[in-house]
Amino acid sequence: MRYSPLVGGPHAQCPVCRLVMKAPEERPDAPLGCPRCGASVHRRKPESLARTTAYLVAALICYVPANLYPIMRSTSLGRAQEDTIVSGVAYLYHSGMWPLGTIVLIASVVVPIAKIVSLGGLVASVRRRSRWRPRDRAATYRIVELVGRWSMVDVYVVTILVALVHLGTLANVEVMFGAVFFAAVVVLTILAAESFDPRLIWDVLEEEEGRDVRT
Repeated sequence: MRYSPLVGGPHAQCPVCRLVMKAPEERPDAPLGCPRCGASVHRRKPESLARTTAYLVAALICYVPANLYPIMRSTSLGRAQEDTIVSGVAYLYHSGMWPLGTIVLIASVVVPIAKIVSLGGLVASVRRRSRWRPRDRAATYRIVELVGRWSMVDVYVVTILVALVHLGTLANVEVMFGAVFFAAVVVLTILAAESFDPRLIWDVLEEEEGRDVRT
């Protein structure tokens, strides 16, 4: 949604072709049809808080088995070993590959939890109509949206190993059940970030400014 003081009135931006159009004055929140590409356009993301909360709860539920179940099984010279995310990081550190272990630790453990906590805090602040540091909260949302996709590093590593290592009992890598839950966590947190409307952070401030102007 864009607001232009030169033209006045509410505006909406198409999420597909980025065309900015004026919303009707009588029903500014009604969905529009983009005249250029035909996509559905809303001034605000519909049911933003409810959808974000649902995705976060689902991600939190999936995060538990994602860390409890192994994400891959590696076979080397007839010996099989199953690794969870944490045990895989510990193995990388034990093998001297601490840079790779640090990357996997940050991308697969720290980032998902940070996204869930940050988005949960943003949703709670909007529901409480908090006026605390809106610029910092908006910056937090931008950071979450930017770094969220890096959580897929662990999934990419497992996928590459599965595709490349096929030597029977000599060397083989298989995907385990935990990888499915972890991929679900990544997708759900991305959907949660996409569903949250950061403009909600500023609504309470704009309402107060409107009351001050009227008084």
